[in-house]
Amino acid sequence: MPTAAAPIISSVQKLVLYETRARYFLVGSNHAETKYRVLKIDRTEPKDLVIIDDRHVYTQQEVRELLGRLDLGNRTKMGQKGSSGLFRAVSAFGVVGFVRFLEGYYIVLITKRRKMADIGGHAIYKIEDTNMIYIPNDSVRVTHPDEARYLRIFQNVDLSSNFYFSYSYDLSHSLQYNLTVLRMPLEMLKSETTQSRQESFDIFEDEGLITQGGSGVFGICSEPYMKYVWNGELLDIIKNTVHRDWLLYIIHGFCGQSKLLIYGRPVYVTLIARRSSKFAGTRFLKRGANCEGDVANEVETEQILCDASVMSFTAGSYSSYVQVRGSVPLYWSQDISTMMPKPPITLDQADPFAHVAALHFDQMLQRFGSPIIILNLVKEREKRKHERILSEELVAAVTYLNQFLPPEHTIIYIPWDMAKYTKSKLCNVLDRLNVIAESVVKKTGFFVNRPDSYCSILRPDEKWNELGGYVIPTGRLQTGVLRTNCVDCLDRTNTAQFMVGKCALAYQLYSLGLIDKPNLQFDTDAVRLFEELYEDHGDTLSLQYGGSQLVHRVKTYRKIAPWTQHSKDIMQTLSRYYSNAFSDADRQDSINLFLGVFHPTEGKPHLWELPTDFYLHHKNTMRLLPTRRSYTYWWTPEVIKHLPLPYDEVICAANLKKLIVKKFHKCEEEIDIHNEFFRPYELSSFDDTFCLAMTSSARDFMPKTVGIDPSPFTVRKPDETGKSVLGNKSNREEAVLQRKTAASAPPPPSEEAVSSSSEDDSGTDREDEGSVSQRSTPVKMTDAGDSAKVTENVVQPMKEVYGINLSDGLSEEDLSIYLRFVQLGQSQHRQDKSSQQLCSRCPDGVTNLCPVRQHESVERILNVRLRSPGVWSYIWYC
Repeated sequence: MPTAAAPIISSVQKLVLYETRARYFLVGSNHAETKYRVLKIDRTEPKDLVIIDDRHVYTQQEVRELLGRLDLGNRTKMGQKGSSGLFRAVSAFGVVGFVRFLEGYYIVLITKRRKMADIGGHAIYKIEDTNMIYIPNDSVRVTHPDEARYLRIFQNVDLSSNFYFSYSYDLSHSLQYNLTVLRMPLEMLKSETTQSRQESFDIFEDEGLITQGGSGVFGICSEPYMKYVWNGELLDIIKNTVHRDWLLYIIHGFCGQSKLLIYGRPVYVTLIARRSSKFAGTRFLKRGANCEGDVANEVETEQILCDASVMSFTAGSYSSYVQVRGSVPLYWSQDISTMMPKPPITLDQADPFAHVAALHFDQMLQRFGSPIIILNLVKEREKRKHERILSEELVAAVTYLNQFLPPEHTIIYIPWDMAKYTKSKLCNVLDRLNVIAESVVKKTGFFVNRPDSYCSILRPDEKWNELGGYVIPTGRLQTGVLRTNCVDCLDRTNTAQFMVGKCALAYQLYSLGLIDKPNLQFDTDAVRLFEELYEDHGDTLSLQYGGSQLVHRVKTYRKIAPWTQHSKDIMQTLSRYYSNAFSDADRQDSINLFLGVFHPTEGKPHLWELPTDFYLHHKNTMRLLPTRRSYTYWWTPEVIKHLPLPYDEVICAANLKKLIVKKFHKCEEEIDIHNEFFRPYELSSFDDTFCLAMTSSARDFMPKTVGIDPSPFTVRKPDETGKSVLGNKSNREEAVLQRKTAASAPPPPSEEAVSSSSEDDSGTDREDEGSVSQRSTPVKMTDAGDSAKVTENVVQPMKEVYGINLSDGLSEEDLSIYLRFVQLGQSQHRQDKSSQQLCSRCPDGVTNLCPVRQHESVERILNVRLRSPGVWSYIWYC
């Protein structure tokens, strides 16, 4: 009988596109290149997409024979050896999708990728480069004068900027959902296996299940949550035609990971932000909500904590906490034609029964459960009524909706004028936010996949006993979510989310037994690492929506920002204003075209001819919606029955239909995450190891002096942090050089060697380049082996640790003392040869540490460089 469930790993991770005059052949394989699939794409149709999946899994030898026959059959003359009939067009790592404007279809392929995070052995990649290839042959191409303009608009969506994917981990769902699915009862998995076998797409994929006997593992693959998938429209045309392994869903937002070293125990802190593809757009052009309850700038942020010493989802320790940001769910907008820094806020439609807010909160109840907590940070008191318009309408909407909900599941509304408190000299903004964060986390709880530790039961904490959520035998579930908003959901929202995340991080560390109290203080290595992750997260989301990085950061609200930060804030404000005034309209057109909100059609107005895109996002303006919800029972009946649990995670018939369950042998590559992560079939080195490249609390934040407490939970002075040593690029490079010298590391490969190792290294990103700092992964991964060129060594500089620079030359006196000491050691070795070895000569000319005679006194320690190049020895002498 199968005893476990595991995520299914896609068997299409490497692709090669081959070209003939009549067809494209897309050959996909798993990473080990043991299983292959082939897609045939017709090039003779000028405007239709004809794709054939032969539904067969090939071996490497079979694929070579197939390609050889295709090459031979497509030559111009039989037996001709000079020219090939099959051309290799491009190598890739995944298919983004297919798109058509006014001519034929294009295929979009991922040609470069970079590893950004690792969750339980499941790699998360960032798209680094793509290639867009026109499918129809030139002989059948029907040209259109506006095709090139649509192509430019489509390519304005930079797929190399913060788009992420994974072959085995569902990024559109939270960790709580993904692990809940894996803990389903085996009886239900058996029934789903029988059902999926009857409706199986691949006629060969169930081959051998009967002969496998009872020793097997259930593989599970869930449908993605399409709200956070950005290429759903591009893959929709082939979704029902090809095998599911060809479908690679991507998300847009942010992904960063750092390593928290707790006395040598590695703990990975991961931050994933999923931007909604519904009602997506730029700052002033997308405000409020549409008629379906989707709001602008909606982002789901999840912080994941995992013990990196154990990789398995079943045996490891994992914890996560989710929170959401999004525009105020009302019909409102701002007119940017006035060219004002703050255009007036106008309510576009009257909504006395809070219809759009009801749709929005119904979605949240279904995904997160209850309670839904709203933290509203907009201004309450203004000389001229501006932001207060939104507060008044939101209060009225929440009050109306709450009167019909059961009292235990009502929406909690927390108004707090953050801007007012910031201006006050008597109030501490972050202290007030910390109180709110404690209250929120206690109500929602968090997810952890292990029961409470025994030490927590022996020494219970008062705060821990008040924690909410849903307790199960295998751990805890988060029920409900915090929804934070200001007007833009950028600066104030990011700071508030950081404070809530910091509070949740303390509870997560406490639940894993890593700290004795669920409390974290500022100016510790752990909080500095977490703050840097959140600043990168806020900068990235701000660039996507507002056109500039954050204007106000956590240090701004702590009032410890340096004076140079004010000039930077002014520049970011000007950059945001310029982007909103001049480039947002073009970016909005690109997003509408990429997401399939607008479809180019012959005989209809072009995208650039539309006066507004209001009708594209509000479907009720073009046609009547089929059903209208009740004004009182505004929720989905199935959702309310299972509260406080989220309906999406409840085991029921509707949710089981969203799963693909298949039985595998326990050694099958599709469920062997150990083999996928360690890849024993290929040569690897420390320089290619991702875990050594990510930001580390011990290397990047811990002070580099002797006698310092190495705990990341110790409060440091501002001048003690490791960031002061590695503050700028030159200091960082000098420190790297010192570390490599102290560790006697071999010299780094030359530029020629690096460039020759992979043809894709020419477009690598450096850590300090670009407007968004990706500090969680300070190196560029090459797509040839997805390896990292580690730019920093984990060994601390010897100069800072011991106070001695090893590169200094020796004086004549020191050299003579050293030679005398060597002679004494050799004579002592000859005398005591039969006894325990006290002084030996190691390989490569390294002299070991020699003891000092009792009648002699130790005066000092000398570091001496031996004659052998690159070898160091530390010698005691009298």
